[in-house]
Amino acid sequence: MSRDERSLNAVPRWIWLALAACLALQFAWRATRPGAATTAEDLPPAPTAAALRLASFGEPAAVARLAMLYLQAFDLRGTNDVPYQRLDYRRLVAWLGAIVDLDPRSEYPLFSSARVYTENPDPAKVRVMLDFIYREFLKDPDHRWRWLAHAALVAKHRLHDLPLALRYADAIDRLTTARDVPLWAKQMRIFILEDMNELQAAKVILGGLLESGAVKDPAELRFLEHHLEELEARGVATPVPRR
Repeated sequence: MSRDERSLNAVPRWIWLALAACLALQFAWRATRPGAATTAEDLPPAPTAAALRLASFGEPAAVARLAMLYLQAFDLRGTNDVPYQRLDYRRLVAWLGAIVDLDPRSEYPLFSSARVYTENPDPAKVRVMLDFIYREFLKDPDHRWRWLAHAALVAKHRLHDLPLALRYADAIDRLTTARDVPLWAKQMRIFILEDMNELQAAKVILGGLLESGAVKDPAELRFLEHHLEELEARGVATPVPRR
């Protein structure tokens, strides 16, 4: 840590109290407005990341956490029959984007995006959230791949949109370079191609993966070799090498 940086523990207690008090007053004011209980529809336009940074007084991580609490209050105190169903997802994405920009190291906004806000029965709103996750992944693939992997599963199983799931899985395979990205994440596109009945393409990719020597775990290697044998048994011809 540089001399110009301070840990959150070094922040004076009165600053935390002031921030908490402001947040509590905001919630209380909204809850006590005559005939206007807080609802999901009341989510205001998002501030810019620059405005949040200016208000953070050098503690962007703390303000990012408070902003997430503020954002989630529109569901916790709302009148939703289904969680997050009534939120304006365009505004929600703007809020999440500003919070991520304010504190790019925090995984909480993208965790909420992938694991909470996609749990919506409205496919259009789910697509808005998935597109947001994809855009944020592109900014930092090696640290945000897990959220795009979850987005691929949502696209496949919830939206039944295999081309969209393949787009996300392909992005993970092409754009991630970190050693800690697991092979299962890079292999997702093989199984999605199978679901699309693109068996020849799946076999080519799987064969190339085995020949590359990238798979080191013996159990995983046996699983993939067995899967390749299954593809061959289903009548997928081995491609003829180009001369």
